[in-house]
Amino acid sequence: MISSQELIRLVGAEKCPLIVDVRRDTVFAEAPTRIAASLWRDHTKVDQWLPLLPGGRRIVVYCAHGHNVSEIALAKLRAAGADAQMLEGGIDAWEEAGGPVLARTAPGLDPATQRSSEWVTRTRPKVDRIACPWLIRRFIDPLAVVHFVAAEWVRDVADEIGAIPFDIVGVDYSHRADECTFDTLLSEFRLTDPALLHLARIVRGADTARLDLEPQAAGLLALSLGLSAVEDDDHAQLEKGMIVYDGLYGWCRHARDETHNWPARAA
Repeated sequence: MISSQELIRLVGAEKCPLIVDVRRDTVFAEAPTRIAASLWRDHTKVDQWLPLLPGGRRIVVYCAHGHNVSEIALAKLRAAGADAQMLEGGIDAWEEAGGPVLARTAPGLDPATQRSSEWVTRTRPKVDRIACPWLIRRFIDPLAVVHFVAAEWVRDVADEIGAIPFDIVGVDYSHRADECTFDTLLSEFRLTDPALLHLARIVRGADTARLDLEPQAAGLLALSLGLSAVEDDDHAQLEKGMIVYDGLYGWCRHARDETHNWPARAA
């Protein structure tokens, strides 16, 4: 067993286990929400989907109430040698504890598919096109694959490979009015975690040249432009950027009241 309180502390961090929703398919199809960063899989078909998941990563399964459905999935996972736990009390206990949830699905995304979601955007990312993949992998689909292509080919690539286009004009996930694509993802997936909403203001300030929105926006812009300038591989830049956003989210969630306390010499 793992409690909601224990798992809540891990969501949004690199060390978060893979969270697998094993509610019966009829229950899942009618549910408005799922736990942040979770995938849906059939609890009776562990032998089919377990080999498709990344090896060596802990798995947490949950159902509606933490009863027999989770127990079946857990038993099969443990028998197959997986490092697995079940969420005590299921999604009911999670929501009661205030754990982050998101919309079960949104345009272009089916969390019940066995295939990792694919996303595509313009090459040479700076702010939004690094922040969005971080948000997708940490809260929407932990197995998501991101592609960077020339701007004029984003739509064609999306259509041909079934990817979800983002941060270009005229698609579901892009800028809206004064808000950036990061804001749009939060809105479409109904993510209301206060730390994420704070981070969104920082991203928006850095991405839309409104550095007055949050004091940290100027620093994020400098880091983003600097990373883009010294790293000519977009995917390598994304991996480094993931660390930046892990840190920013950690600050928004845990450390906003902490100050630097090195003793300064009196003048």
